[in-house]
Amino acid sequence: MSDFATPRSSYRLRVGIGLAGLAVLVISAMGIYFATGEHAASVVPGPQARVGWADAPEPIPDIRFADGNGAPRALSNFRGKVVLLNVWATWCAPCRKEMPALDRLQQKLGGPDFQVVALSIDNGGAAAVRRYYDEIGIRALAVYVDSTAEAAGKLRTLGIPTTLLLDREGRERWRKTGPAEWDSPEIIESLRAKLRGGAS
Repeated sequence: MSDFATPRSSYRLRVGIGLAGLAVLVISAMGIYFATGEHAASVVPGPQARVGWADAPEPIPDIRFADGNGAPRALSNFRGKVVLLNVWATWCAPCRKEMPALDRLQQKLGGPDFQVVALSIDNGGAAAVRRYYDEIGIRALAVYVDSTAEAAGKLRTLGIPTTLLLDREGRERWRKTGPAEWDSPEIIESLRAKLRGGAS
């Protein structure tokens, strides 16, 4: 009987390991879906949703892209301003959901000291972004596109939307993966405090 018991035990062990591995994959996939999908929490506050200001700023690459007219632009063009850089795409449901809030934030705070830079990685280019903006009534955000999607890799994004807060020197002070209510009173007051304090 022992001759038959060993293969059977080995088979059960392999099946058990396989099922455990499958369970881990399913749980991981569900976690990613609920963290970054349409069901992602977008309500502020929360540790990831606060616009903080890291003590040790991180330098980031001078990402290059195009504006709505096809003219070349780069993050360095915005030096001197505090920038909320949002990497997004029209095919990303959570991105689409938060875009009106980013537009309202730009309307409220945009100016010489602050700008929302919504950087699309759509391969359809500026036309795809402009169609979407027209569709939902985006008025304050400018069109910026990186149709190569190189920016996402250079910024080491884990998914989209990813939003980075950059100081006046173009250094990363904070980032969030997933949507947020960018025009919430808490975020607006936090940003205003940074701007009053110089945010350098």
